Amino acid sequence: MHTLEAVMAALIMVGVIVFAVEATSLTPLTSSTANAHIEAQMQTMGQDMLNALSYAPYGHDSALKSDVMNWDGTEFVWNGTAYESRASTNITLTNSNLADMFAFITIPRGIAHNIHFTWINEEGVSIARPYIYNGDPSDNAVIVSKKVVLSDYEVGNVSSFAANTGIPDIDNSTAFYNIVNVKMTLWRM
Repeated sequence: MHTLEAVMAALIMVGVIVFAVEATSLTPLTSSTANAHIEAQMQTMGQDMLNALSYAPYGHDSALKSDVMNWDGTEFVWNGTAYESRASTNITLTNSNLADMFAFITIPRGIAHNIHFTWINEEGVSIARPYIYNGDPSDNAVIVSKKVVLSDYEVGNVSSFAANTGIPDIDNSTAFYNIVNVKMTLWRM
């Protein structure tokens, strides 16, 4: 009689162990679920960064618009301590609100980032040029963007700005200059 009770107790114990293992088993989706959570956090962080930079008090330009208007067409890369020109290591990125934001938020967290400016040329073709480039993004990269509207009076010297950046005055008959889409790509290193 005691043998039958021992066998039943052993079967119950094995059943509980099998149930516990099946309930907590790891599947191939477990890591992608974690990646989705990290991607969602980076998406929110990137959008918050662009929203903060695009805020402007009445009568002033936003920090994001200032970065676009101060850009001279130079592409910068992160060298581990500063953003330097891809063409010349003697030129570093200064007075950039985007670079300051990255130095404060993404770089300490080990998040790589690219910034591309995209606009429409006179033929209606979308043109993209890098502002900050840190390599090819991973498969888990997120992209956020914000549009910046430029007018002739904000740009100042229209011909000089177009020559330096490649961003043309899309409508010469009005004060409207062009719309620049600031595209930020973020990924874990």
